[in-house]
Amino acid sequence: MNKNITVVLLLLLAAGCSSTPQDAAYLPPMDPTRKVSKQDCTRAIQADGNLMCSEVTEAQRRAKIAEEERQARARKEAEERAARERLERERAEQLAREEAARKQRAAEEERLAAERRRLEAEAARKAQEERERQERAEAEARARQLAEQEAREAAERECRRLAQERLDGRALLVNFVDNYGKVEENKGIAGQITAFLAKARKMKACPPA
Repeated sequence: MNKNITVVLLLLLAAGCSSTPQDAAYLPPMDPTRKVSKQDCTRAIQADGNLMCSEVTEAQRRAKIAEEERQARARKEAEERAARERLERERAEQLAREEAARKQRAAEEERLAAERRRLEAEAARKAQEERERQERAEAEARARQLAEQEAREAAERECRRLAQERLDGRALLVNFVDNYGKVEENKGIAGQITAFLAKARKMKACPPA
């Protein structure tokens, strides 16, 4: 059915474009329910609905060609502009990704640097504490050595003092016997002193300082 309609339309189109006004009177009227497709008879016909041929002047044809060329240029420019915008958008997105990656790397490097600083500070703090502990231990050791040395020196001094007192006491006894032992009333005590001095003495040696 569609093929028959197309053939009829083409015949009507050919008759309309080549018929005289007298012949047009014998053409049947167009179906008002179908849309009208107004076309240029000098160009390829697009069969779509009722066809209506129209006379197109050379100026109109050139104008239409120019308009089509303008629209083609506009479409091309729009496509090129869209392509440029797409490239710019992709470039901006790429730059944004690169900037985000750079910031991420910088943040990671800062985190690692902060961690290194923390570890270095912790190591320095522990080293300082160890130095202070060693210094305290050395100071305590020196203090103990000094106290022990002072104690030994004090013990030696006390020992020598006691030894000197004993010597001084014996010297006094010897002097008493020598000077006063011949006196009659001192003879008894002088004899005892002499016997005491004659006994062997066990002298305890003083420890070295």
